[in-house]
Amino acid sequence: MEKLISCCGLNCASCDARIATLANDDELRRQTAEKWRVMYNSPDITPEMINCTGCRKEGAKIGHWAVCGMRACASSKGFNTCGQCNTLLNCDTIKPVLQFAPDAVENLKSA
Repeated sequence: MEKLISCCGLNCASCDARIATLANDDELRRQTAEKWRVMYNSPDITPEMINCTGCRKEGAKIGHWAVCGMRACASSKGFNTCGQCNTLLNCDTIKPVLQFAPDAVENLKSA
């Protein structure tokens, strides 16, 4: 399976937002917005917001990209991902992602 590891260790290659963007699939955008509204308790997510090529790739970015603390922190330290940081496992900024997606640590180690 293709891997495209984000700053926080999520695999963008398997993300429905990226898949919908690359395929220009409005139905997948609608389904993803519906799922994310519930999953993230964020009723304001619309299908039009579901456009992203991945945080480390050129192109469209999901709205959260601009305020993502993990991306900003890694970038400020000159890192491509949080996996380059020696405080990764003790970091309060990335902790919620690692609890939600435990495979992110392995992704970061292999990125």
